[in-house]
Amino acid sequence: MIIFGTKGYLYQLAILTLVCGWCGNPAAHTLRKRVTKFTLFFVPLFPFSTKFATQCTFCGGEQQVPKEQAEQLLAQAAAHGGGQGAAPGQGGGNPFAQPQAPQQGGNPFRQ
Repeated sequence: MIIFGTKGYLYQLAILTLVCGWCGNPAAHTLRKRVTKFTLFFVPLFPFSTKFATQCTFCGGEQQVPKEQAEQLLAQAAAHGGGQGAAPGQGGGNPFAQPQAPQQGGNPFRQ
């Protein structure tokens, strides 16, 4: 008996600020890559389908995008400092964030 099938993988590539085609709001959109792989005995062997999509974080609307447009959006996110974040010691984070003072125990709201 041979056991075969498919398994899907979802990768979040970047977060971009775009105008949504569904709700018309300028909001954050996630650029996602969905890869479907052929499996044999539960071992993924090779991908046979790759699709790219953006999803609005405001309304949840999802729009399929061609591979060329996804690559352009990914390059745009990298140029503007977007993407999934930087490796430790490589910057990233919020440069305008105020450092937090450590709490000294007790209830800060009690006087």
